[in-house]
Amino acid sequence: MPREIHDCVDEERLRNDIRTNAEYGAVPVDEGNCRTVLTGTEANRSAREYFVNRLEAAGLDVRVDAVGNIAGRWVPETADPTAPAVATGSHLDSVPRGGIFDGVLGVYGALEAIRALQSADVSLARPLDVVCFTEEEGSRFSDGVLGSSVASGQRTVEAALALEDDEGVTLDEALTDIGFRGTGRIDASDWDSWLELHVEQSERLEDAGAPVGIVTSITGTIRCLIEIAGEANHSGCTAMHDRRDALAAASEVVLDVERTTNEVVEEYGETVVGTVGKLDVAPNAINVVPGRVELGIDVRDVSYEPMELIVDRVRERLSALEDERGVVTTFERPYDIEPIGMSDRCTDALRAAASASSVDALELHSGAGHDTMHIAKVTDAGMLFAPSRDGVSHSPMEWTDWDSCAAVTQVMATALADLAAE
Repeated sequence: MPREIHDCVDEERLRNDIRTNAEYGAVPVDEGNCRTVLTGTEANRSAREYFVNRLEAAGLDVRVDAVGNIAGRWVPETADPTAPAVATGSHLDSVPRGGIFDGVLGVYGALEAIRALQSADVSLARPLDVVCFTEEEGSRFSDGVLGSSVASGQRTVEAALALEDDEGVTLDEALTDIGFRGTGRIDASDWDSWLELHVEQSERLEDAGAPVGIVTSITGTIRCLIEIAGEANHSGCTAMHDRRDALAAASEVVLDVERTTNEVVEEYGETVVGTVGKLDVAPNAINVVPGRVELGIDVRDVSYEPMELIVDRVRERLSALEDERGVVTTFERPYDIEPIGMSDRCTDALRAAASASSVDALELHSGAGHDTMHIAKVTDAGMLFAPSRDGVSHSPMEWTDWDSCAAVTQVMATALADLAAE
């Protein structure tokens, strides 16, 4: 690829876009940079409006679909406007009190890559799309990756729009309120290929001294919801042998998830993780034996078999607890996404781009879920990581150096040119 592509990435322009976006939903903190941008809020409206303005300023034609996914298309003069586009992007929503790079670098790195290609002397055969997906974080309406699940056909537009937040507001109502309830459906299967740039959210790149990470696979995720029903009773008047303590039973589940996962790690490797990250105790009073507990379990790996093994062990433990402790348990599995590998074509393009940029790249898996895991089901897909300082993310202390942002965007731009030249 022409060297000019690397030279055309404007670090200051990229930094200004990310810094401006950080103002929307900004939360004052003593240290770091904090924002809360939930889907369908005023902060989300502002972030979306700025993004659309920047797309249009770069000469891209903007489309908003029915679930609020945004895509800006650039058709180079040398390109066939009817050819399937090469797409790239990420998301602008955040977790509560999150950082300023998660998702945002992928959106504005994508736009900066297109601006660099516009300035470079390179012939491209395909259009290019810059995309912002709705509700990747799942902080208001879903378990996450909502917009990409619709774009990939995993969820219908109607089902997505009917989703409600904790106050009973639907996604349809929230998007309409901020002016981003568009029409139709952006169909990812129409794209020739897809690349996503994201911060790593781990320390592997930093530890290796590598400025760029090329993702080979994205971990699968199984989330389980468990309810354990015992009997609430007076803590002072209920003898120990008469208790049906739901929290004591739940504690066994928590420890069993940890123990089982460690056993599975010994057999399958350290990519396997299992977490009990949510616990709701009722009545949650210091002088009452807990009568009900709800648990949320998150299991991940790059292979599906060890994930299933952990879940099976959990179900076996629940059955045993019913006999041993006299509790009643229920089990649901509402979120189940299998691990997925990146396409050889896209990975090869990223490798070649890193080499052309004289950048050392570390190949690694993603332990976090991303929109790409849905898009990879319907078209060729690849991912690129930028280093995260100390591996921190979903936090005001999330940070990626500006020169790292620019370097990884240079690799992205070169890879996009490679894919769009075909």
